[in-house]
Amino acid sequence: MRQSMRSMLIVNPTSGPWDVRRELPAVLDHLEAHGWQTTLHKTSRAGEATQLAQQARDGGLDVVFVAGGDGTINEVVNGLAESSVTLGVLPGGTGNVWAKELGLPTRSPLHWLPLVDSVRSLVPGSQRRIDLGKANGRYFLQWAGLGLDAEVTYAMEPRTRTQRHLGTLTYVIAGLTAAASLVGTRTRIVIDQERIYRRAILIVISNSQLYGGKVRIATDARLDDGLLDVNVFAGSGFSSAIRTALGVITGLHVRDPRHSFHRGCCIRIETDKPMAIHVDGEPFGSTPLECTVVPQALTVLVPWHTRPELFKDSGPSKGNR
Repeated sequence: MRQSMRSMLIVNPTSGPWDVRRELPAVLDHLEAHGWQTTLHKTSRAGEATQLAQQARDGGLDVVFVAGGDGTINEVVNGLAESSVTLGVLPGGTGNVWAKELGLPTRSPLHWLPLVDSVRSLVPGSQRRIDLGKANGRYFLQWAGLGLDAEVTYAMEPRTRTQRHLGTLTYVIAGLTAAASLVGTRTRIVIDQERIYRRAILIVISNSQLYGGKVRIATDARLDDGLLDVNVFAGSGFSSAIRTALGVITGLHVRDPRHSFHRGCCIRIETDKPMAIHVDGEPFGSTPLECTVVPQALTVLVPWHTRPELFKDSGPSKGNR
């Protein structure tokens, strides 16, 4: 990276269960100490983070940092995709799945200032050029989901600050409610030239390995391999939904005979009745779905200690100050 850096810090102050604003002066001080010129922008409405990222792109900035949840990160990704501007993520949301994927510190008794600790991991750190997925025209960094998890996502939005404080418990309640009414949907899936027919209860199309807080649903996914990993869970009714959820949570889904794994570049999904979709944890309509991988579409900042098995090419990456 160049010696003189220009960056933007986009903050969604309502994303997470705690107020991130008290950490911002220390974050900005760290960047300034490393020679970065950074402007701060706080969002107040949906879609604003995408517009700000596009402004950074048009203005020739080097890096956009985002402090928010996975949905806010997705907005920024859609403003930066297929550009030369680098993305840096500071974990300011509830799930912080991308931050956990990279091994960044998230809020815990060991890390009361996760944004500060994370920016210290990223600067100095390194850069990686990675793939993105694209679902019905929208880019995603991590995954697109259909069925059970998308129904939970719809049930959770919009989330109050109290719900964010409750964390996992809120998801469990929403999951049980969704499972009670889920019957499974006749689904036709085409992955490149492969055709799959299932009565599906959950389909997850992954660019990264983690799914939720600690669940590694796509254990062999690589962020830069030009492929998407597809997990299909067949079933019908409440018992199937609960079995699927428990299998994913425990990692035992790989032993479930109703689970199948696939990999490809282009995925098309049609269903007998509309099936809910989410993209990076945000509600995004319903089927049909056209999904493709966009190779090498985004540069991201990663800490030096990020697990090399996230990448097809695990050799040294370009550094930054």
